[in-house]
Amino acid sequence: MPFGLGFGELVLIFGVLLLLFGAKRLPELAGGMGKGIRDFKRSLNGLDDESIQANAQQNYLQSPPPGAPVHTSAPVESEPTRVG
Repeated sequence: MPFGLGFGELVLIFGVLLLLFGAKRLPELAGGMGKGIRDFKRSLNGLDDESIQANAQQNYLQSPPPGAPVHTSAPVESEPTRVG
């Protein structure tokens, strides 16, 4: 178990939280905590909403439009012409 807590201790902690905050507030608190952790991880990685949008826009501008012919850099070899 995490932090050396047994099943009984976890049930006791959950019961105290339920009494303190109520059944309606616990999902809101958990959601807010999850959002905070997500934002914290993004800030550690140097990602914010602006850089994510700029990267997506740059990738969109670099990709060819759908249905456009794809050009290859390799020259196309043709058969030698025969004289005669």
